[in-house]
Amino acid sequence: MTADNTTQLVLALLGFAVASGVFGWTTYGRAIWPPVSALALAAAAVVAAVADDISAGRVEVTVLVALAGLLAVVGGGPVTTRIFAIIDRQDGDPRTIDQAGEVLRGGAWIGALERLAVFAGLAAGFPEGVAVVLALKGVGRFPDLRSEGKGGAATERFIIGTFASVLWAAACAGIVALVRR
Repeated sequence: MTADNTTQLVLALLGFAVASGVFGWTTYGRAIWPPVSALALAAAAVVAAVADDISAGRVEVTVLVALAGLLAVVGGGPVTTRIFAIIDRQDGDPRTIDQAGEVLRGGAWIGALERLAVFAGLAAGFPEGVAVVLALKGVGRFPDLRSEGKGGAATERFIIGTFASVLWAAACAGIVALVRR
């Protein structure tokens, strides 16, 4: 396989992952599309990692960064929601889940901005940006989490959601790092 073909395959897999991430926002797509998006991202990472040579011209890198950044923001929400669905199924107490949603208002928007900032920092070669984002998010949410009380569901959801979101954005930034190596 030529370097151009390898690059095209990585971009096609990322494009499919973005489309899967968008479908993950639909009501019936929440169960199937987030894992499909994650598999497409993993496949793109494997192709980029094992390739002997990748053509990383200016246009290819621009498209790559745009697709990976879009995937980080758009695809991370459904993935995080899917993780919450799995946890909520094991928890079994919908009352605590509803209470957590009331305490952590605006979580989807905050998560999208968080993923964008983490992706941008890592893709730009500024990993310290992750610490800045996490510190700002923690300080900003501290009053909400503190007022909730000890050991509440909102604190657990905050931590799980943050980890899932940051790991997704880091995985998307990892594709950029693999291609630019």
